[in-house]
Amino acid sequence: MKKALLAATAVASAFAASLAAAPLASATGWDRPDRSAVPFTEATVTAGADGSFTLRWKARGTDRVEIRANGKVVAKGGSHGQAVVKGLPAADRQWFDFKPGRGQGLRLADRLIKLDGTANFRDAGGYRTSTGQWVKMGEIYRSDALNKLTENDLAKLQRLRVRTVFDLRMEDERTKDADKVPTGTTYVVADVFAGSGSFQTMPRTPDEAVKVMVDAERAMVSGDGGKKAYTQVFEGIERDRSRSVLFHCTAGKDRTGWANAALLTALGVPRETVEADYLASNDYRKAANDAILSHLPAQQAAVYKPLLDVRPEYLNAGFDEVTATYGSFDRYLRNGLGIDSRELKELKKDLLVG
Repeated sequence: MKKALLAATAVASAFAASLAAAPLASATGWDRPDRSAVPFTEATVTAGADGSFTLRWKARGTDRVEIRANGKVVAKGGSHGQAVVKGLPAADRQWFDFKPGRGQGLRLADRLIKLDGTANFRDAGGYRTSTGQWVKMGEIYRSDALNKLTENDLAKLQRLRVRTVFDLRMEDERTKDADKVPTGTTYVVADVFAGSGSFQTMPRTPDEAVKVMVDAERAMVSGDGGKKAYTQVFEGIERDRSRSVLFHCTAGKDRTGWANAALLTALGVPRETVEADYLASNDYRKAANDAILSHLPAQQAAVYKPLLDVRPEYLNAGFDEVTATYGSFDRYLRNGLGIDSRELKELKKDLLVG
């Protein structure tokens, strides 16, 4: 790879392109007691390769839970349970309505959106906050690059109401692999590393590669490009009530990962849940990453692997930079991204259930 490293989070895509040709904190304001009207403490939908869906739930204060899909009851049980649902008709996305015997219900789907042209396109929501509210699904999406979307993919995104796309990539990435977006979608450049003079040398060892990723995460928080880009994303989400909103980079894991980590943290999702969402890119991108590494000699693969991974230490570097630069996540939102208390309150009101 002869190309200079312009940004750590662009490295994986650059490697993939070269290999193809090669012969070889707690959230702000959420320290009050749990008063949510939603009794569910856990609820998930997981799609199987055979078209089935596994539903899991736990709910407090109720002895009955009923789950509907397409208007029909497909599962029922007590305050906690699991069910496998088969034979549902094909759909762009299968939604399930979790209805407790008492209290407010949830509308959930599998987090992954299956498209021909992406590997890491998923819903940003479906998580419980520290006060028992839930982040709505079907409102905000996160993804890897959109340059390989098919016509069927674009039609599907239109049906999913994707209205605004924030492109977090650098200029050379956008030029080389231009986004494909649905007709009528508002496309916004929010270049996280715009004007950055960092990341100009290639790592030579695994430790250097890890440092590159850690430094990149810090720059996302305190760099001028990062502050501007994530301000655009937050303000765009708060302003666009016609949803859905999508933000993405090349691999959908680092620049996109911090965007979603910051959003979930602002909404009150616990840090361990935020980290689990961040690390899920390792699972969604496993096949693509394994294919890249398989073309490399072992020593070279060991250097490249940290660049393809997401790791707790990368995310922690972002949160540590928040503390070092701003003192708290509240102040990061207010002073770094310009999100005031009124805007944050409206964002929570709009995106949370319970």
